Amino acid sequence: MNALATRLHAGDVIEVDIEGDSATALVLLATHEFVMLDPCDGRTPIVVRSEDLGPVRVFTDHL
Repeated sequence: MNALATRLHAGDVIEVDIEGDSATALVLLATHEFVMLDPCDGRTPIVVRSEDLGPVRVFTDHL
């Protein structure tokens, strides 16, 4: 199982670098294979394979 997938939970806010720019998204659903993200900018939520997400900064209220 991917280490990132074990860290992400629905409701987390993540920040990821894409082509040198930071992007923030809300995690709607996270499984060991996929993560559904809402970019919160009016665009449709996206689904990415957790292994393709790369390094992210996680902002969470989970212990």
